[in-house]
Amino acid sequence: MTNVRKLASIVAVAAVTALPSALAVRPAAAQDASYTMTIGAKSFQPGSLTVKSGVKIKLVVSNASSKTAEFESSDLNREKVIAAGSSAVVYIGPLAPGSYGVFDDFNPSVKGQIVAK
Repeated sequence: MTNVRKLASIVAVAAVTALPSALAVRPAAAQDASYTMTIGAKSFQPGSLTVKSGVKIKLVVSNASSKTAEFESSDLNREKVIAAGSSAVVYIGPLAPGSYGVFDDFNPSVKGQIVAK
């Protein structure tokens, strides 16, 4: 076996050996802070959601209205279409402290906010 083949074999074994530990890092993301907002026919519930700043969050958005809604935020650069009676997950952050507006793009009078502290 040439030195190049030996080196390639060693690198391959090292990569396969390191793979489980590299994958073990991802479950920590499952520990992201989780919050819930609901889009109703006339408002978000809660109307103002306070979240922790500086960390990535998992936001579960439920659509309790009888029509399809679109969770949207220009401040957060996020949008997600959600069928009536269903939910979707939107990952946000880490956020700087402040207030971030959200609305239903299909019914713009339905507004809320996310406040990072």
